[in-house]
Amino acid sequence: MQKMELLAPAGNMDKMKMALLYGADAVYLGGKAFGLRAYSGNFTDEELREAVSFAHSLKKKVHVTVNIFPHNDDFKGLPEYLEYLDSIGVDAILVADPGVFYLARKIVPRMPVHISTQANTTNWISAKFWQEAGAKRVVMAREVSLADIKVIHEKVPVELEGFVHGAMCISYSGRCLLSNYFTQNRDSNRGQCVQACRWKYNIVEETRPGQYFPVTEDDRGTYIFNSKDLCLLPYLPALYEAGLCSLKIEGRMKSVHYVATVVKVYREALDAFERDPEHFSVKQEWLDELEKISHRPYTKGFSVSRPTEADQVYSHSSNTQTHEFIGLVTSYDKEKKIVYLEQRNNFKVGDTVEFLQPRGKNVHHIITKMIDEKNAIITVAPHPQMKVGIYIDTPLQPYSMMRRKVAES
Repeated sequence: MQKMELLAPAGNMDKMKMALLYGADAVYLGGKAFGLRAYSGNFTDEELREAVSFAHSLKKKVHVTVNIFPHNDDFKGLPEYLEYLDSIGVDAILVADPGVFYLARKIVPRMPVHISTQANTTNWISAKFWQEAGAKRVVMAREVSLADIKVIHEKVPVELEGFVHGAMCISYSGRCLLSNYFTQNRDSNRGQCVQACRWKYNIVEETRPGQYFPVTEDDRGTYIFNSKDLCLLPYLPALYEAGLCSLKIEGRMKSVHYVATVVKVYREALDAFERDPEHFSVKQEWLDELEKISHRPYTKGFSVSRPTEADQVYSHSSNTQTHEFIGLVTSYDKEKKIVYLEQRNNFKVGDTVEFLQPRGKNVHHIITKMIDEKNAIITVAPHPQMKVGIYIDTPLQPYSMMRRKVAES
């Protein structure tokens, strides 16, 4: 049984640490330039150094995105940036553009290069090209089936990585120009996507300006580009069989709650499969966890068959979730039986909450007594990031996340 890497998104330092503490083997993240997520937090040069140091202290890895499709002016500073990434011990870089690949191989020849999904690798000959050019890993295009991935694995001695969870792009492997047309030149292929595919659309006929016609028989309009979110947890054995070496979670712009929850679910599933593949089955509790985070309805994408009209969301672009993140555990006092945490959303005495821990089972609790940082009794925690103590008999791990079920509307 090959050991599968679990690769998690890290939009900022907090998300990076949570991803690794909740079970990811590696994270992918971007600096302040040259990546495709300009509106996530991203990392300064010094933060990149800190991230690498933190990951390596846990014997885990950091992959840095350098996957823009650059214009001539965009190459300014890139050679120095690549040298810096090499100097701080980054474990790999992700690239999509042949020019960036060429520079990387020339300037930092020892740096492992992974080919981004943006490069649209859909066949074994393309994978062979990248492998012979010096790439260590190829990230599969999201349009590739598991059957085709298996063929690539059998024909090409290169590591293969695939997306297994998260948002799907309506355009071919993310190559989209909607942002360019609908905004002031915010180029999605240079890191500035505004997700125009999630907007609400109607049809306008050229000779009848001002008259809006719904694309479907629905007077609210329709979201014709709005794909459901990918979830391949039920296909975990097939992902191994296909020959993937790394399973990738999408979501550098998602919340800490999203990252921690998804990582923990897939970590537990991977470990269970590798311990006993013959008797593996997907637990309902894992599927329930994936409903607690903010997400669109789930789809299998292109993994086992081509998507149909059922894989789009036509009525709205908003996400759903069953639980909200309201507090982050910092420590637990065993003698006093108090868990100390930072507030992330208003909570009060009487709330029924649960704690998602980096390891082990969730802990359920009804808040009966709280104190503030001056040990004064309080009944509500209304202030962002205020320090709160909650009396609870069960010891809780640092970085556990307190959450509460969302009230039904």
